[in-house]
Amino acid sequence: MKTIGFIGGMSWESSLEYYRLANEKVKALLGGFSSCKCLLYSVNFAAIEALQHKGDWKTLDSLMADAAINLHKGGAEIIVLCTNTMHLCSEAISAAVPIPFLHIADATGEAIKVKQLKKIGLLGTKFTMEKDFYKQVLSNNYQIETIIPNEVDRTAVHRIIYEELVLGKINPESRATYKAIIKRLQNNGAEGIVLGCTEIPLLISQADVEVPVFDTTGIHVEKVVEWAVG
Repeated sequence: MKTIGFIGGMSWESSLEYYRLANEKVKALLGGFSSCKCLLYSVNFAAIEALQHKGDWKTLDSLMADAAINLHKGGAEIIVLCTNTMHLCSEAISAAVPIPFLHIADATGEAIKVKQLKKIGLLGTKFTMEKDFYKQVLSNNYQIETIIPNEVDRTAVHRIIYEELVLGKINPESRATYKAIIKRLQNNGAEGIVLGCTEIPLLISQADVEVPVFDTTGIHVEKVVEWAVG
């Protein structure tokens, strides 16, 4: 089994899900007392969040690259970033280490392709929804069109992530808000919904949505564990 290097802490609630799901997947594949060989480099999300909203992506690139380097030095054989938004730093991470980096949008694109969907709705932070780093991977590599909520809905999705989900707060009212936003995306032609923030699956599941839902956390973990044990 190869050693997975997780860059986490953004937030620790979703990183906890990565660790739990990775170990469950390894046990399902290998049985017995099997568990995941991994390293976790967890950052202080308070510093990351401040830099995100300041727009200082150069410093964030450096921080993510340093995390990858430390994991590689510790024996990691692949790097996995336990967050969607910080994949804005994916080029810096890939350039920093001579080991594979599994992009979350590639893992998600493969899962969407299996369902043969051509148009999906994307939920996430404003950074993920409004910038092109996620949508370009889906378009260029998998010929999938991505639509996003309107500006008011994007603000609501972003606020709930940063004011509630990253703090571990799960509110029924916010679930209803997300479901209404998802319904509007469906009305605009979305054949499936990408939960493009690793905290959103704490609030929304397939049971809440009529069309296929793509839990990027679960998809990402499944792909890297298959690689590690393959």
